[in-house]
Amino acid sequence: MTTATGTTRATGAVGTARTRVEGLDKVTGKARYAGEVPFADLAHGWIVVSTVARGRIRSIDDAPVREMPGVLAVLHHGNAPRLQENFVGTMGPDPVAEILQRDRVPHVGAPVALVVAETSEQAREAAEALVVAYDTEPHDVAFDPEHPGRYTPEATVQGPAVTEKGDLEAGLAASAVVVDELYTTPEQHHNAMEPHAAMARWDGGRLEVVDTSQGTMMTANDLAALFQLDPESVRVRSEHVGGGFGSKGWVRAHNVLAVMAATVVGRPVRVVLTRRQVFSLTGYRSPTAQRVRLGADADGRLRALDHDGISLTSTLTEFVEATGAFGRAMYEAEALRTANHVVALDVPTPTFMRAPGEAPGSFALESALDELAEKCGIDPIELRARNEPAVGPVTGLPFADRELLTCFREGARRFGWDGRDPRPGVRREGRWLLGTGTAAATFPAGVAPSTAAVTAEADGSFTVRINAADVGTGARTAIAQVAADALAADPQRVRVRIGDSDLGRAWLSGGSMGTRSWGWAVMAAASELRERLALSADLPPEGITVRSDTTEAVGALAERERHSYGAQFAEVAVDVGTGEVRVRRMLGIFAAGRIVNPLTARSQFVGGMIWGLSMALHEEAFRDRVSGGLANGDLAGYHFAANADVPVIEADWVHDPDPDDPVGIKGIGEIGIVGAAAAIANAVRHATGVRHRALPIRPDRVLAAGAAPEGTARA
Repeated sequence: MTTATGTTRATGAVGTARTRVEGLDKVTGKARYAGEVPFADLAHGWIVVSTVARGRIRSIDDAPVREMPGVLAVLHHGNAPRLQENFVGTMGPDPVAEILQRDRVPHVGAPVALVVAETSEQAREAAEALVVAYDTEPHDVAFDPEHPGRYTPEATVQGPAVTEKGDLEAGLAASAVVVDELYTTPEQHHNAMEPHAAMARWDGGRLEVVDTSQGTMMTANDLAALFQLDPESVRVRSEHVGGGFGSKGWVRAHNVLAVMAATVVGRPVRVVLTRRQVFSLTGYRSPTAQRVRLGADADGRLRALDHDGISLTSTLTEFVEATGAFGRAMYEAEALRTANHVVALDVPTPTFMRAPGEAPGSFALESALDELAEKCGIDPIELRARNEPAVGPVTGLPFADRELLTCFREGARRFGWDGRDPRPGVRREGRWLLGTGTAAATFPAGVAPSTAAVTAEADGSFTVRINAADVGTGARTAIAQVAADALAADPQRVRVRIGDSDLGRAWLSGGSMGTRSWGWAVMAAASELRERLALSADLPPEGITVRSDTTEAVGALAERERHSYGAQFAEVAVDVGTGEVRVRRMLGIFAAGRIVNPLTARSQFVGGMIWGLSMALHEEAFRDRVSGGLANGDLAGYHFAANADVPVIEADWVHDPDPDDPVGIKGIGEIGIVGAAAAIANAVRHATGVRHRALPIRPDRVLAAGAAPEGTARA
């Protein structure tokens, strides 16, 4: 077994635009998602969710329902299989997964029962007929940055909850220019095209689950722990995933309930969430309120930077939207503080959502930087250049590399930034006010230990086995390209098997770490296999297989500030009569490591930028304080950017291979959204002279704020 310490690199496949190897299967319908895979004797489960926000279940009248046509079982807290108490999953304690174990109701939309029937239609009809009575209690779902229950957690997934250096108040007091503002973002939802679905069955004493999962190994391990099973007796498969964005990383209601039902009825059971259930059962991005204080000399050099954010979590468990993480490695300041606070409410638990922390955090800090640049009379790009750090501002660690200003220079050249009149409200086309804006982007470049196996087959082909997940990003294609280069083989000769927990330990598709983690393991195994083949005269009928484990190599990485970077540019038009904001063009230039496949990479960058546009102008979930539920928990009421909202968007990159990665990869999945909303908000300010510090920038908010007189600035 190799430990992946070599850095041998072949050239050819990596860096070449290639269509997805599964593309034909997807467009012809041959590729099947979790809710479409056929199974003999399949039964169907339908989830019944709570209609109250807080209280206890008084009774469940399931006798009439059990007599309805096709009904096989009705599971609830009184009869459901017992799960591991105080369950600790892959990501830590997770009481959300302990479904149907207690009579407590923690929020509207929580599972209170599962009806299992012969057909999906029968299960739904019976579920809608089930009568559940509650003893309700007063609930609190109102997010307020001054909520009395606000507290500071011990830590967040992105690191410490609070980081401090220098004397912040002294730095602010000594500053010639100060920005002190509050920025807010609303609750937002993933809305992957494929709703969550899972089929569970027992096969010869082994549990098999076909799931829509970003990481089958994590899901399998969590199910094993939750149901108190030997991990070797659980297999999770997830061949195709129709988007995830953080919502499909580990156990959820659908797969837990499918396993419960299969155990009770003794046959395969599939559970598919409705779109409304997806809104309440799979996590979301918490609303945030972020106070940013910047103090600078007259020339724009920062003396103090304070980024203080608060988000919400549920009463079940703690999840922190770490908005302060974005600025910790971005700008140099004599005094720097970032803090993340949280308040627990009677709502579903938030979770990771594309660029967690960085997406809303970049909106606040990059908007504040723009405000500081205007107050100082300095170009926004020049302001960022003047505050470029030599080492990590908080950690003091050296940067592995840092090409942020390279991105800005290239982006400014291509966008036409140098010809920009900095005065707001001076460009006009009829009723439209025009403006341009920019913002910085960054996201950590991480890597996780993974295993892989590469086989040289007797027919001259190669098979790569790695427990990766393809959530629509083209993971199979990228893995095949990395393997082909390491083997000095045509990519057409490389087959890739992924999405099966039996393939071994590998990182999930998340944190912009998937391709880098998988590529490292595949490169290690393929490189050693190539060496063995060079020494072997004959290939046995069963072929030759080499396995790799990158644990040692990843653990040996020197401590560095490791990040991808980007510069976002946007031009907007604002209708002074209707308040409509139209994005006319966007450009993103990124430094995100070696690009494996330009075709699919550009798609990921552009997809993230579109999401940033959607975040800036459209996305907003409304929680009703009386009922505790969402008023717009469906695709009719929750608006996101559609084709008509999206202009021509350009995404490109600068040369930026990671020197410490055997392939040169960093990660591109999330950085496309970072800074995009801030660039649009900054452009709206430039167009109208009015600063919008609350997202989304809706027409009613634009009309209420008005526009400053031409050539003047209004805060």
